[in-house]
Amino acid sequence: MSSSQTFPDPNQHKRVSVKSNPGFLERLGETAGGTVVGVGLFFLSIYLLFTNEGRALQTASSLNEGLSQVVSLGPFSSLDLQNNNRLVHLSAQLRTSQPLHDPNYRVAVQAVKLKRQVEMYQWVEYRESKDYKEDGETKTETTYTYNTEWKSELVNSRNFDKEIGHQNPSAMSVESVTVVAPEVGVGPFSLSKGLVEQINVFQTLSLRDISTFNLAPFLSVDDDYFYHTQNPRRPEVGDVRVRFSFAGLSGETSPLGRAQTVSVVAMQRGEQLMPFKTKSGDTLELLYPEQLSAEEVFEKELQYNSKKTWGLRAAGWAIMFLSIQLTMRIVYTLVDWVPVLRELVSVGLKIFALSVSCSLSLLTIGVGWIFYRPLVAAALGALALLPVFLARSRLPAKKNE
Repeated sequence: MSSSQTFPDPNQHKRVSVKSNPGFLERLGETAGGTVVGVGLFFLSIYLLFTNEGRALQTASSLNEGLSQVVSLGPFSSLDLQNNNRLVHLSAQLRTSQPLHDPNYRVAVQAVKLKRQVEMYQWVEYRESKDYKEDGETKTETTYTYNTEWKSELVNSRNFDKEIGHQNPSAMSVESVTVVAPEVGVGPFSLSKGLVEQINVFQTLSLRDISTFNLAPFLSVDDDYFYHTQNPRRPEVGDVRVRFSFAGLSGETSPLGRAQTVSVVAMQRGEQLMPFKTKSGDTLELLYPEQLSAEEVFEKELQYNSKKTWGLRAAGWAIMFLSIQLTMRIVYTLVDWVPVLRELVSVGLKIFALSVSCSLSLLTIGVGWIFYRPLVAAALGALALLPVFLARSRLPAKKNE
């Protein structure tokens, strides 16, 4: 059951819905469903924590192996077939054979990638809800607000609470697209597809020097955007604007500046730079959009691996903490009709979930390391069991009292 309240502003209204208070059995059923989800999340956290340790050690081993084998080449080195099937490092400028074009807007850039990003002026719905109790019932008041904004994705107005007066077009007249140069080179080598995919630092193409005389009559330029309207400062719903950006500036005569220097670590195979398979099982195919030595490239990769490892450890612990809370929620449901006891149980369950998740996370990490670093695994296991030993050591003291 719901009721609607309209404001003088046609772009805002409220809707109040009434929710019946669930009974004990209904709440118990919802809690049981949460318990099932909690068990699933618990095993997911175990899997994530365990496999993350193996991944981290394998990646570190592969990077150390690569660093010990890499051959650094000079920026103006010629092709040396003696380095075939070896891991090489090179810092040099990007090279492409021809500019990338968008004939519809008469844009041409000598770069590895040219991105056309399209936005349309559309209605957007925002919802803000709050619950309150009135006459023994739980009510939800939702405020709907409609604004017009530039959006890069289509907003389906059919899903709005009030579509009348806020209809959006069903399609864009122009699509977003990214054009990639067919051949990209660095020094005497051509880059593999995997290396080209790593060139993703885009810069907005300035339209200050674009001549408006050659544009189509329905286009106008304002603030580095092509507008499909003659009134870009007063857009209407359905109007489209287009912005261009590029990545990997290349070519010696580009008016946008010098070609970008990149640092690459990959396997040389003839004139190609390809992925390098390590004995540890990983693939090395690295590219950074700056001039770096081989040692600096591998140092950055090791730092990234460390951050990723700790990030996944934190994520695994958080999932385990949530899973234990969901699993033990049924205890809270059984006593939530007693106000004082309910609060005590809630705090106790949070402390329990925190303690158990910390201990089990450390134990899982220790098991993950046990085949590679037995001493570290033993230390982590001892740290995880420390709360148990402390608790047991206090029991005799309490008995003596």
